[in-house]
Amino acid sequence: MAARIVYSTGIGSLCPNCRRAVRECVCPKGAPGAAKLGAIRVGREVKGRAGKGVTTVTGLPLSLAEIDALATRLKKRCGSGGTVRDGVIEIQGDHRDVIVGELLKAGWQAKKSGG
Repeated sequence: MAARIVYSTGIGSLCPNCRRAVRECVCPKGAPGAAKLGAIRVGREVKGRAGKGVTTVTGLPLSLAEIDALATRLKKRCGSGGTVRDGVIEIQGDHRDVIVGELLKAGWQAKKSGG
């Protein structure tokens, strides 16, 4: 049985998938939940949706199960439907301000992206 690190000051950030230090992560790049440094981006897209806008949340350093749970919480907060596709949360409508506020309140570094 492998020893699981619970807390350490010498390692820094851990990848949520492989549980190794970010600089030693073995996860493929672009994999959902792979360790990504930087802010979470909250944007709005209408392309390919017949003019209907959705709010997208990208850059989440979480596993797919954790992303699904966060998506459920955000959908309830916005009172809207939505889905998770390839590790990106999509919520129907323009809810960028509400979602950024919720992510900041939860301790994430979130930014609005786009116009």
